[in-house]
Amino acid sequence: MSNTTRGFKWLSGPYLLWCVGFTVIPLLVIVQYAFTDTTGAFTLSNILAILDPIHSKAFLFSLEIALGCTVLCILLAYPLVLVFRRLHLSRGKFMLFVLILPMWMNFILRLLAWQMLLSNNGIINNLLIRLGLQPLAVANTWISIMIGVIYEYLPYMVLPIYNAITDIDEGVIQAAQDLGADSGTIFRKVIFPLSIPGLKSGITMVFVPSMTSFVIADLLGGGRLQLIGNIIEQEFNRSMDWHLGSGLSVALMVFVLISMAFTMKSENVVEEEGRQWRVN
Repeated sequence: MSNTTRGFKWLSGPYLLWCVGFTVIPLLVIVQYAFTDTTGAFTLSNILAILDPIHSKAFLFSLEIALGCTVLCILLAYPLVLVFRRLHLSRGKFMLFVLILPMWMNFILRLLAWQMLLSNNGIINNLLIRLGLQPLAVANTWISIMIGVIYEYLPYMVLPIYNAITDIDEGVIQAAQDLGADSGTIFRKVIFPLSIPGLKSGITMVFVPSMTSFVIADLLGGGRLQLIGNIIEQEFNRSMDWHLGSGLSVALMVFVLISMAFTMKSENVVEEEGRQWRVN
């Protein structure tokens, strides 16, 4: 190993210290709290508390929100990315910049803006009333929460898919067109399979945070609808029961890891089929 390589490895030292200090150690502390009670004795009750009716209801609701958000973000992301790809390079990048521009604003301010838009006396309902239409009763409902999570996490789905699709060799698509493939076939057989790496990243960056989020439900759900993230936040900050909060967190983390493993496995199969089609 050359001295230059050793020198570059030393540059990773601060990053490793950061990971150990702010990721590994806090995670170990959470795991310790999860498997112990107030006396320090080993217990599984904190983990199994996820099966309690109140916790399981919040968990299933969080799962529904996360799955719905992920699927809708995928359905919205691909048409957007294909439009960006068809535009001139500079125009496509400008439209992508417009999409991610709201992310530069404070997270809470963006949610408060949606709260003003969706409230019963908000901007949208006032506009509908002036047009002689019926106002929408979406404030403090699951619909407003879904709108909030989609708005918040859609750019995290668009960006990796955009990068994956723009990396596809234009010659591959032209070859498919020369063989008589229409637009739908090209998307199913070429673009989608070759964009799977970006889709994997997008699903990870959308599904996990949308399932564990609690601020969006607090502001747009009015505190009426509880996600599992709200339950965990309350156990830590209000009830001060770190053992139960840690147990619910670990149970949620295990479920997310298992579900993401199955998702990645199924997508690997699709990606491999895409490679085989490309070779053939």
